[in-house]
Amino acid sequence: MSEAVSAGDGPEGYPGVGRVLVVVPTYNEADNVRLIVGRVRAAVPQVDVLIADDNSPDGTGAVADELAGADGQVFVLHRPGKQGLGAAYVAGFSWAKERGYDAVVEMDADGSHAPEQLPQLLDAARSADVVIGSRWVPGGEVLNWPRHRWLVSQCGNLYTRLALGMPVRDATGGYRVYRLPVLDKIDYGSVSSQGYSFQVELTWRAYREGFRIVEVPITFAEREQGASKMSAAIVREALWRVTVWGLRARRDAVTGAGRRDRDAASSARWP
Repeated sequence: MSEAVSAGDGPEGYPGVGRVLVVVPTYNEADNVRLIVGRVRAAVPQVDVLIADDNSPDGTGAVADELAGADGQVFVLHRPGKQGLGAAYVAGFSWAKERGYDAVVEMDADGSHAPEQLPQLLDAARSADVVIGSRWVPGGEVLNWPRHRWLVSQCGNLYTRLALGMPVRDATGGYRVYRLPVLDKIDYGSVSSQGYSFQVELTWRAYREGFRIVEVPITFAEREQGASKMSAAIVREALWRVTVWGLRARRDAVTGAGRRDRDAASSARWP
């Protein structure tokens, strides 16, 4: 891990939100990481950036170290190997918690999440617990996606809403802001999901705990450089996990209602 200066030695934070850390997971993103970090620092100078690199064989870690050496608000978390997006974010969340940040941003390294739209998400975080940069609310859009990717995302999010009864239109979206108390409450360290299902599981836990979730429209652009990490296995994992969570929630609702009925009957018989 490279830390040129102590985290947070830069500006005081984003107005109304506090100290913000943007976590950017990387694996073979040497062509993109310099550009995305530069855009973040130009768009929102108040935030710090943590590059969480999974020992990329293409030299991404070395590029990240160079960026951190030149900018006291950029840091690097070198991880031992490719462990997945969810594990990278969990490590980034813990890094932020240990250093007293108030909010954490999830952002892809490939440029699909525009740093120039981060101020809108942070503004929404002044009165929300979780902010999702949403492709599927009015004003949101997706650029340069093939038809099958569009259908997979739309249908997956529809299924998630129906299975979980959760009124979030882009539960799989990966451009987010979390307040640190939310992450503590939902026990983020116990989340083992990856890919789409990691994002859904965090949303589901926050929703069940009663946190205020707000969706802000964003423009999502497909990466121009490097290979997409999306796969059929990631989609299958998400569908399977959402189904299990939905069935479990229905079971808990039924057993909970039955228990309340029994308690009410017992109280009526034995005042």
